[in-house]
Amino acid sequence: MPDPERLWSPWRMEYIRRGEGEGDGGCVFCDLPAADPDQDEANHLLARGEVSFVLLNAFPYNPGHLMAAPYRHVGDFEELTAEELAELMAFAGRAIRAMREESGPHGFNLGMNLGQVAGAGIADHLHLHLVPRWGGDTNFMPVVGQTKVLPELLAETDRRLRRHFPEQ
Repeated sequence: MPDPERLWSPWRMEYIRRGEGEGDGGCVFCDLPAADPDQDEANHLLARGEVSFVLLNAFPYNPGHLMAAPYRHVGDFEELTAEELAELMAFAGRAIRAMREESGPHGFNLGMNLGQVAGAGIADHLHLHLVPRWGGDTNFMPVVGQTKVLPELLAETDRRLRRHFPEQ
């Protein structure tokens, strides 16, 4: 029986272990788009473009936390082609429109952590984060409980946003 004195977030262990080097050594931003497109929904890969793709973050800061990344394994922003930059920004625009329609966030954080010292968890394959924000979406739980409380399951967020990313 669950302990009412504790708040459990067992999904975090996968994230923690990845940070400790217990992962398979692959690159999620290379592996997921290389998988069979029939697995896109299971992998929360929402859209494939010509040179980049967009997916839900499996370890979101907020519901609807998306990432866009080039297919090409590249860690330096200066190495992105004009086509990659344009498509990443086009995906960001589509994601913002989708989130506004589906969830009505009050704002967004949009950005990249370039390099490990800048906070990049996967520094060798850059990716653009799009995090929807609502007034009051931060509270004491991350500090006191060392966990983030998300009001929606990842699969439900995927279901609501997927229709905004029809096949290219």
